[in-house]
Amino acid sequence: YYIAENLSARADEFKKRLVDLTGATPAQAKKEVDESIRRLFTYGAWADKYDGDVHYPPARFVAVAMKEPVGTLGIVCPDENPLLGFVSLFAPAMAMGCRSVIVPSEKYPLLATDLYQIFDTSDVPAGAINIVTGHRAELTKTLAEHDDVDALWYFGSDTTGSALVEKSSVGNLKRTWVNNGKRRDWFDRAQAEGEEFLRYATEIKNVWVPYGEGEGGGKAY
Repeated sequence: YYIAENLSARADEFKKRLVDLTGATPAQAKKEVDESIRRLFTYGAWADKYDGDVHYPPARFVAVAMKEPVGTLGIVCPDENPLLGFVSLFAPAMAMGCRSVIVPSEKYPLLATDLYQIFDTSDVPAGAINIVTGHRAELTKTLAEHDDVDALWYFGSDTTGSALVEKSSVGNLKRTWVNNGKRRDWFDRAQAEGEEFLRYATEIKNVWVPYGEGEGGGKAY
């Protein structure tokens, strides 16, 4: 919420940056900034609501399924809608408690790095969001091969990056989510936000709890 509030306070500045850097019209820039702010509020609301569950299988035990952060998450962002695409990808990861190493739009990286000022005034913990600018293919390969990156999302605008991610991550078997060259409409909320993103930012830990009489009853495994 705090990030959204601080971005809202500087909305006019970011609209101007979008116009200057991307050539968007003022109306297009306003639409992108407004949707970015709304999306941040959305994931702020999700942060304490995407919980686990208790399952009752047909046996004398219950299973507690707990959602946990996937860990350190690499994210490669698209060039289209560089501000909204960036926000749409880092926000669900942060809401679920993941650390992120993010490659922003290769064409318009300054729209992402400008957000550092927002993060600094929004009580974002140091190291929670790490932005790395540069050549997308080179950085993607490095993230895919890195053993300390637990998962990698690839939403780059080119058609070869997804295959690069899958090939380069074979050695460490990290969890991957790639777009296979298909672009998303980042303004379409059905495509660009929601539980799909939260699911890929978490993993589920199951605890089996037997009950009733007999050996092992009442113990958790």
